[in-house]
Amino acid sequence: MEKEDHNNKEDEADSEKDTEESETSESDEINITNTQINNIELIYQVLDVNSNLPQVGTPDKSLTNIQDGKMHRTKPAKGMGYTAGKSSISIVMVENQEATANLDTGAYYTCVGKSYLKTMIPAWEGKLIPIQGFKFSSASESMKPLGTIELTLIFNHPSQFMKVKVEFVVMDKCTSNCLILGNDYLLIYGIDIHNQKERYFTIGDN
Repeated sequence: MEKEDHNNKEDEADSEKDTEESETSESDEINITNTQINNIELIYQVLDVNSNLPQVGTPDKSLTNIQDGKMHRTKPAKGMGYTAGKSSISIVMVENQEATANLDTGAYYTCVGKSYLKTMIPAWEGKLIPIQGFKFSSASESMKPLGTIELTLIFNHPSQFMKVKVEFVVMDKCTSNCLILGNDYLLIYGIDIHNQKERYFTIGDN
């Protein structure tokens, strides 16, 4: 009888030890997972910081030397400021035909809807390059990418015609009737939109 009690105590001790090891293992897995998540978040934070405009302020953040911004156009009546906006649409040549391109500084990536692409290139599906491991979204919903396609755009620039090769992400459901040139390729080619007295854009040094 005493021997059976001794064996039962040993079994209980072993069971408690296994439970502790299991809990420790699960805890380690949770810690590893949290570490990985924190690392991922840190990477995205670094990417976001690197994507920001380089605005350098004073170390102590003191508000000194403040100047009034100069207006380049007449300000609309009070409460009507939203009417002063202008589009950033430009006409380009694609596949020997005119197309509409929106120089969209607010777009993170360059894209085009499959419906609009088909009006220029009926057999566009055979030219797609697959996309893997990247998620796309608009301001309100996720978007389904079908792949990328490289197009040659010719801008009718005042000084000379400019030819640029651009990879567009082809979207399954995109109702925009234009090519959306995002800030990825605006940066690559140094395309700047100027809003001084005359509104225009430049490509590189041109």
